[in-house]
Amino acid sequence: MRLPRLPAMSRPPAPPVRTSLRIAVAQMRFQPTLDENQRQIEATIRRAARLGADVVLFPECATTGYNCDFQSITRARLHGMLRELGSATAEAHVHVLLGTPWFAGRKPFNSLVHFNRKGQAVYRYDKCHLTARDRATFSPGRHLALFDIDGIPSTALICHERRYPELVRLPVMAGARIIFHPNAGLDPLSVSRRKRGGRDGIAARAFENAVPYVFANSVGPQGDGLWSAGDSKILAADASVLRLAGNSRAELLVSDIDLTHATAVYALEGITTPRFLAPLWREMIRRVRREARRGRLPADCLAA
Repeated sequence: MRLPRLPAMSRPPAPPVRTSLRIAVAQMRFQPTLDENQRQIEATIRRAARLGADVVLFPECATTGYNCDFQSITRARLHGMLRELGSATAEAHVHVLLGTPWFAGRKPFNSLVHFNRKGQAVYRYDKCHLTARDRATFSPGRHLALFDIDGIPSTALICHERRYPELVRLPVMAGARIIFHPNAGLDPLSVSRRKRGGRDGIAARAFENAVPYVFANSVGPQGDGLWSAGDSKILAADASVLRLAGNSRAELLVSDIDLTHATAVYALEGITTPRFLAPLWREMIRRVRREARRGRLPADCLAA
């Protein structure tokens, strides 16, 4: 993966490799079993491909659901499922960004995995800021996300991490021009209702960085009296809503994103102003780029 150099502030950033990207967002109602979730994911990938999508974003823990007994899921079962989903991705010839648990050694992580158009798992971002529920199962990630989709530098955060703007700002400073955010809401119904209608702060991340924002959430009852708010969405770089899902059913949102407006202008201006912070920003950007390489996956990462 080749990422752009930090642009000089005396000239505008170089234009993106592509001027548009067709995005699909899968708002899922999680199913009781991995087999059922797999069938739903595969069907959604095929449908997104028929609609001409370049990339499909699924929610956090789309393979398993989020309100489940993670301890009962074995590495062999999960990685076998991911191999089959990679095959479905290759057949559809799209990029897939899939929220899923992931085993690295003996450690499980709450991850977002990027499958390229060939169905290869090529990058993994692990959730860094864990909730109390996460900490009961998962280990925290050790890098921020920076990866390419058809030459477009991209970044990601997972669910709860929307509350930490530096997880977006730094990768955008480092070159990212689109934000992907898988989510799995798990709240009492009263809280879930308050999160609907775009009242979630996501538009602020798009506006303050001047890059598009893509958000995929689960929807509906999740068991034990807990709910997901839905409200999946695709936002343009000016924070305008291109597509917005409802709050009661699974949906597939599709929209073309104009990347010529993904200027990241405010993030880039922030690198040099105020001047006394510039050396610190530049050092953090170098570290973000270096550490982001941890997410690259070897060709045999899903070997049986």
